[in-house]
Amino acid sequence: MDVISRIAEELSVNYKQVSATVKLLDDGSTVPFIARYRKEATGGLDDTQLRMLEERLIYLRELNGRRASILDSIRAQDKLTPELEQAINSADTKTLLEDLYLPYKPKRRTKAQIAREAGLEPLADTLLHDRLLIPEQIAAEYLNEDKGIGDISAALEGARQIIMERISENAELLAELRERVWQNGIVHATVVAGKEQQAEKFKDYFDYREAINKIPSHRALALLRGRNENLLAINLQPAIDDKVEHELCGQFVARHLKITDTTRPADSWLAETARYAWKIKLFTRIDADLKLRLREAAEQEAIKVFASNLRALLLAAPAGGKITMGLDPGIRTGVKVAVVDANGKLLATDTIYPHPPRKQWTESIAALAQLIQKHGVNLVSIGNGTASRETDQLVADVIKQYPELNIAKIVVSEAGASVYSASELAAKEFPELDVSLRGAVSIARRLQDPLAELVKIDPKSIGVGQYQHDVNPVQLARSLDAVVEDCVNAVGVDVNTASVPLLKQVSGLSTSVSENIVAYRNEHGSFTNREQLKKIPRLGGKTYEQAAGFLRIMNGDNPLDASAVHPEAYPLVEAIIKDTGKSIRDLIGQSQFLRNLNPNCYTNGDFGLPTVTDILQELEKPGRDPRPEFKSLAFTAGIEKITDLEVGMKLEGIVSNVANFGAFVDIGVHQDGLVHISHLSDTFIKDAKEAVKVGDIVKVTVLEIDVARKRIALSMKTSPDARPTTPAKTEKNLTKRPSAPPKKTEPVRGTMADVFAKALGK
Repeated sequence: MDVISRIAEELSVNYKQVSATVKLLDDGSTVPFIARYRKEATGGLDDTQLRMLEERLIYLRELNGRRASILDSIRAQDKLTPELEQAINSADTKTLLEDLYLPYKPKRRTKAQIAREAGLEPLADTLLHDRLLIPEQIAAEYLNEDKGIGDISAALEGARQIIMERISENAELLAELRERVWQNGIVHATVVAGKEQQAEKFKDYFDYREAINKIPSHRALALLRGRNENLLAINLQPAIDDKVEHELCGQFVARHLKITDTTRPADSWLAETARYAWKIKLFTRIDADLKLRLREAAEQEAIKVFASNLRALLLAAPAGGKITMGLDPGIRTGVKVAVVDANGKLLATDTIYPHPPRKQWTESIAALAQLIQKHGVNLVSIGNGTASRETDQLVADVIKQYPELNIAKIVVSEAGASVYSASELAAKEFPELDVSLRGAVSIARRLQDPLAELVKIDPKSIGVGQYQHDVNPVQLARSLDAVVEDCVNAVGVDVNTASVPLLKQVSGLSTSVSENIVAYRNEHGSFTNREQLKKIPRLGGKTYEQAAGFLRIMNGDNPLDASAVHPEAYPLVEAIIKDTGKSIRDLIGQSQFLRNLNPNCYTNGDFGLPTVTDILQELEKPGRDPRPEFKSLAFTAGIEKITDLEVGMKLEGIVSNVANFGAFVDIGVHQDGLVHISHLSDTFIKDAKEAVKVGDIVKVTVLEIDVARKRIALSMKTSPDARPTTPAKTEKNLTKRPSAPPKKTEPVRGTMADVFAKALGK
């Protein structure tokens, strides 16, 4: 099956849709552009489908490249049979492809190869084909002192090595046994002897068993990290009763050798060979393969979780163009202050010292009030790091003492602000500004427009991932880059205010072209129409096609330039204007009138029904922002540290991270609490993302507090003690032997067991 047919089958769409999309991708079109402006060609595939298509296209093309390389290698060895070629061409995964290539893959000099060089391959063949022979008698004919075969046992061992290697390189047998162990295997983790204290953070895994195909990604990555740090030992058992299963798998291999009567001398010897082949060759290979499979599956899920959280964070509600003060809290080093205007331009900076050791509380209130009054500040954005609650109280006192200032305060995540502060980009924008003050600027701007500010920071530094430092960096970067690109283009970019980092995420724009746009803007002033973009150096026709629809020009010559209507569709809008007799300015925003128009009346050879429908919807609300309305959160007064909490307290918080096992919620005590998935909803849910997303403001009840380990268990259920209305299926983590009752890997309802996953994941 060719690549396009296979993708069409996997996505349950037709061949034509996939073929058209692949052609567009190969011609340099981006996913956001295709999703928005080429619906006729793709049959309306959305951005999620297009991303899946793009990922599968990359994988299958890599698979085909590897397939061609393998065929060339085997052909060069003159060992490519028609049957083998067909099997290789039919292989639909990289694992199967490598299994088929294994016998022909150049390898180091093995014991089997040494035995072949000693002339023992005919002995192996003889023992395989004539089971009535006595192995010791036939082996005596192959003694050769010069080649190191000095006795019968050496000859038989050489023949055994040859047969074992053949068995271990049989793709069909290997695949069957691998799947058997995947279905039945148990991972057993133990702490490395003598490292109990050092491995305290992995305490939940000191003696831990779970079915390999049931281990959720966060636990798998925790186990693998413990192993990589040489704190945990991870062993794979082929089944609950590993001794019995090893014996059964040895018998399975024996059946592959067609051993039916072990009373025959050669069969008895071959049965023993089969057991050795299983334990020494096959299980060793399968052990490595399945641990790799476990890691890859865990990585994919972790990347998926990270991407989902990043999307929610980037599409968080913006406070909008208001004059904002950013506060980067600190104790000894003081609170860094930055004021930015409605467009994020820096107006003023300062450093105040309200906290110990200086304790300049009154002076700090006066300094903030003066800055707020001088610059007309509307919002105060407070970073959620060290001394956040104390600084929040400081601003509360400012509001209390100076009510006429009419300001609102909001605590925001400062994750990644320090990364931005020390970046080349920040240094270029603020060469004279202290690094710590740059962080305050970032905190102010991320309240105004989270998307515009967060695109300046490496997504891995934003802090919404699950073990992001343990996953494949190439796959992670590709996934996160796709999320950023999709989010930026979904919102659109004001070309007259956007920074280079924001512009370069626009469909079709590179870093150099983005820099040229900003340089042109600085030299010639604001753009007044999209046509001016064609004057930008290196912004050619293809780039203009890809980018123009996502670049907005507010209050320009043409109202359409502030919308998502692509310039290529302007003639269509002109036809609507001519037909209705209304001017473009009279047409925009007239929802009832536009909804009464029949889109079929305006379709033609260039524009189909999907495009016409999109244009009419865009004219209703041109340049509409898909992000939600901004809401602020006020933490509960007097609850500033973990020791202030009490079981049963009802608080308000903001979701800071979502993982497979639940959600972390910032309740303002410098330590996020965990709402386990079993406490996210009154009804049973399988995925935490069904209930919450990063940035949600939620109400929680405190269930458990562990001050020593800095663990807080929370619940979002209306009745925290109630069970879900649909019972959850509990994971069978341990063996089921009556003599060895399962050991808990989670407390009852799992409220605390995985809370440390966040700390491990950063």
